[in-house]
Amino acid sequence: MAAKKNVSEHIGLFLENLRSRGRSIHTITNYEVDLRQFQEYMNNLGIHEVDCITGSVIRGFLREAIGFGFAKSSAARKLSATRSFVKWLSRSGLLEYDPGEELKGPKLPALLPRAISYADTEMLLSKGPKSGKYFLRDRLILELMYGSGLRISELIGLNLEDIEFADRIMRIRGKGGKERIVPFGVPVQKLLEEWITVRSITDGPVFASDKGAERLTVRTAHRVVLRAARRVGLYGISPHTLRHCFATHMLERGAPLRVVQEMLGHESIATTQRYLSITADQVKRSYMESHPRAK
Repeated sequence: MAAKKNVSEHIGLFLENLRSRGRSIHTITNYEVDLRQFQEYMNNLGIHEVDCITGSVIRGFLREAIGFGFAKSSAARKLSATRSFVKWLSRSGLLEYDPGEELKGPKLPALLPRAISYADTEMLLSKGPKSGKYFLRDRLILELMYGSGLRISELIGLNLEDIEFADRIMRIRGKGGKERIVPFGVPVQKLLEEWITVRSITDGPVFASDKGAERLTVRTAHRVVLRAARRVGLYGISPHTLRHCFATHMLERGAPLRVVQEMLGHESIATTQRYLSITADQVKRSYMESHPRAK
């Protein structure tokens, strides 16, 4: 009976459950890291069975994570993973109640996404190399991330059959396997057509490795953005910066919030509204700096 309630075994079963529900490899890897740390914490307490997990045990794990030096955001992620695990245990009948239900995570600062100006974005997109082995691929990666607001995982997961060239739209698989339709502009269309011709792509991944057997890695796509930014003297730029710029620049030019929400694949409009805070701040700062009677 005890073996059936072993913590390590049930963490494995929980991760299998996530895979069966179509959660991304990145999400499952994060869950596994956090839950194995939770398991190690419990091992040190002499706890090896799931029915010994209580709210005080989870709180102790959270305190230790913060005390060990993890950022509050990382500690909150670990708590979220642990909560999901014990909720699954409770629903499976292995715990009489859900001990994570009443726990609150560390209060996180309300961080606003960082965006750069359109002038800097234009410089980033246009000042790259015009030749070389990867110049076409790199330009397409940058244009797609900014032009359609794609996450880096969505970019490397894009297949040729997901693209409708006549209507200039793409079918994107976002978080949790949810699909959405995203348009793309003329610059992306021209680069896509040229890239597909050069690489002789007929189906499958738009971005594959040099060997062609696997998709381009997240790390490689990330390096493309970093190199492009450093080339024009921009620092602290990431692939997600281009997604932030996509949203911010659209809202600045009057795009409806609901439309931007749909294009970004946000479940909650509150997530998209963070970009409005940036825009309002920029407007206020410009007013204070420029209007003769602002002060």
